[in-house]
Amino acid sequence: MPLQGGVIAISGLVKRFRVDGAELTALGGVDLWIAPGEFLTVVGASGCGKSTLLRLIAGLEHADAGVLSHDGAPIAGPSLARGLVFQEPRLFPWLTVAQNVAVGLENAPLSRAEKALAVAEHLTLVGLSAFARAWPHQLSGGMAQRVAIARGLVNRPDVLLLDEPFGALDMLTRARLQDELRAIQQRAGATTVFVTHDVDEAAYLGDRVVVLAPRPGRIREIVDVKLPARRDRADPRLAGVRERVLRALGEDPGYPRPALVADAAWRRPATLAPAAVLQ
Repeated sequence: MPLQGGVIAISGLVKRFRVDGAELTALGGVDLWIAPGEFLTVVGASGCGKSTLLRLIAGLEHADAGVLSHDGAPIAGPSLARGLVFQEPRLFPWLTVAQNVAVGLENAPLSRAEKALAVAEHLTLVGLSAFARAWPHQLSGGMAQRVAIARGLVNRPDVLLLDEPFGALDMLTRARLQDELRAIQQRAGATTVFVTHDVDEAAYLGDRVVVLAPRPGRIREIVDVKLPARRDRADPRLAGVRERVLRALGEDPGYPRPALVADAAWRRPATLAPAAVLQ
């Protein structure tokens, strides 16, 4: 059932770090309002503060100035109401798929039976119910990332945060998981913030695309993606969104640089993801 909460409000957000004795402003006054159930993508060059912004929303970092709230309450630390998925699946090799998902429920006030039911429901949600007893080494990269997404959603958070979760995957697996993530997000109803350096990915997934400029990180433009929830890669309107994002990044839309539009898979032949091998 879709969730009702998940409003993220950001005003005048500033984050500084000290690097080699010098002060670096990672984010310099970010203002942003994220609607409940929205799929927001954040794109920008390396070092523009994308991941810092995500970690601040997650409560893993503290801002130096500004206001950051979740459903009206200040974000002061991590919360079960905000799930987080990293670029690497970070699965525990000594735990089965189901046990890895259950790690997300470690601090949840649920009975053993309720936890088992939640794990089963979320493995079904990501299409891995048949692999509940498999081990991480028996999964393909795409399957492992789906386990990580299930773990991020198992608490039924109303906000899901993803930090370049498909960046290490081959292009075919990445495209398939993009479609699956859109479908999962619509069923779960969670407000979703997805960080990427890939312009095509940002345009395809997002309801809006936030373009960050670097040094200090700040919002250069927010691009509305006025497309149906069910996306079509052949839709010519996607090219228009991509062009707007590239222009906001200061790039020539006619010849985008690989660093902005693709991950390492752009430089190598695409291969099919290995199938899971069950013993």
